[in-house]
Amino acid sequence: MFGWIPLVVVLFAKLKARVAAAVAFVGGWMFLPVATYNLPALPDYTKTTAICLGIYAGAYFFDKERLSEFRFNAADIPILLWCTAPFFSAIANGLGPYNGLSQSMYQSISWGIPYYIARIYFSDADSIKTLALAIFIGCIVYIPFCLFELIMSPQLHRLTYGYHQSDFLQTLRDGGGFRPMVYMDHGLMTSMWMVLGVFLGTWLFFCGVLPKKILQVPSLYLLILLIFTTIMMKSVGAIVLLLIGLTVLSISNKTKSTLLVMILLVIPVLYIYTRTTGIWDGRNLSGYVEEKFSATRAQSLQFRFDNETILINKARQGTFFGWGGFGRSRVYDDKGKDISITDGLWIITFGQNGIYGLAMMVIAIQWPVMFFFLRVKPELWKTKAWGASAVMAVFLGIYMIDNLLNGMINPIYMLFSGSLITMILNASKALPVGIEAGGIPSESKPDPSKPHTRFIPSPGIEPSRFI
Repeated sequence: MFGWIPLVVVLFAKLKARVAAAVAFVGGWMFLPVATYNLPALPDYTKTTAICLGIYAGAYFFDKERLSEFRFNAADIPILLWCTAPFFSAIANGLGPYNGLSQSMYQSISWGIPYYIARIYFSDADSIKTLALAIFIGCIVYIPFCLFELIMSPQLHRLTYGYHQSDFLQTLRDGGGFRPMVYMDHGLMTSMWMVLGVFLGTWLFFCGVLPKKILQVPSLYLLILLIFTTIMMKSVGAIVLLLIGLTVLSISNKTKSTLLVMILLVIPVLYIYTRTTGIWDGRNLSGYVEEKFSATRAQSLQFRFDNETILINKARQGTFFGWGGFGRSRVYDDKGKDISITDGLWIITFGQNGIYGLAMMVIAIQWPVMFFFLRVKPELWKTKAWGASAVMAVFLGIYMIDNLLNGMINPIYMLFSGSLITMILNASKALPVGIEAGGIPSESKPDPSKPHTRFIPSPGIEPSRFI
């Protein structure tokens, strides 16, 4: 993990900066160990820390001018509020400013710094295509590792680094077999990673962006192999989210409507509202799963709902900013034994950071999605300029749905957020004076010779079709 920093510096010396940043993030997240070093007076050193520090070091030595190009925009406020939410939680619970700053720093490393790096390096169609292809190729590289663990059980992390990164029993699947973890925190995280590769590869193939050959192998064959491997991982939830994402993109593009996207964004909000207010206990859903699919899966699902209920009750007893850290949001019996199990990222956030933090998290994840779909018309989502961005936007939407039942934080998803915000802001600069919201030109036509009109090349779209 400490050797990753100089390795990334070498990447910046040998490759284009945006390519080096993409390779550093994808390669580091795929292969660095799941480990945490507790450093005195400093944030914990994790694989995310190693990746971000490596990119900063590489940029400092070989691309220093790029670091100074960032300009804070009002569109960045949601991620800023989310990263600082732990500070208010610590102050509200009397844990002191040091604890609040420490927790905010940790949150910034996981969410804010990847967002900031994307704002710098993945800001146009070409750089976002580079990131998308890096992820797709990374998933292709993961295929033999996943197939190995499907047969031999999840052992690669133990064989490489000496220990299992997660509970081995959770890798066992109903009806036999294993769910690969490879070098990620959990099998669910690995499944979502492979689903992302399928999502990007499929849509980029239809957009004509995917190269015809990768490493001398036809891309279509690689995509089919990736789909096969992902299905074999037996992660039903991740595959369902993939189908939802592809359906939303395809139908929205054909109908030129954002209705399905709006529904995608509303689902998590409705779920959180009905669960926190006690309107819905989930029993009808688990009953349906038991009837149509599996009694074991239904029992597991209801177990999650029951745990959420006791955690919700505990969270509602806390402050507007939650209980803060140190396990204060968990539930204990009379003997002091922890009897709660936290699965969904939303319930963890609700307990620790309260209503305020929960709202900031949802907004931080969904704001780039709304920003994109409000500013780019659906008919452009299948173009070479906007195809990769459309996938990233929809994936953030399904990632928020995944956070209802799972708590898998992947900093690469925050690269999507930063890149979407930056690309939209840069494309907006291409609009001549006189183009108003909704795409309706004003009466007076702009004169390119006048200084008040700004014409900056847009990524492959006509200003009259944009917004």
